[in-house]
Amino acid sequence: GKDIVQFAKTLNISHSNIDGKICRTKQGNGGSTYGEYAVTTPSNKSTDGKTALCGGKGGSTSGGGATEEVFKNFVAKTLKEDGNGNWPTSRGGGTKPNDNAEAVAKDLVQELNRDEKTIVA
Repeated sequence: GKDIVQFAKTLNISHSNIDGKICRTKQGNGGSTYGEYAVTTPSNKSTDGKTALCGGKGGSTSGGGATEEVFKNFVAKTLKEDGNGNWPTSRGGGTKPNDNAEAVAKDLVQELNRDEKTIVA
């Protein structure tokens, strides 16, 4: 967990435009709020838009943030300084083994252009 935290901090300092493409939270099924990073994902996602999953959704009826959150928010609120037990797998409702590691890897491959991938590598 500490290695991904250090990677994220370095990326945010030197290439904040890349940071903004990784772990972007999504709107909930209701479409009015974005996922808001937290230490755990609640069991009831309809009224609570908090998420411990990289790129997680807001609540389907309420809850969550007015704007999307990104990698630096994921690290600050979910991973904290030490990985906080949310790396490589998130904590809370609906988790899957290695879900956070897979979500970060997916964003690094799919959301970054060739030059950005070279910088990250």
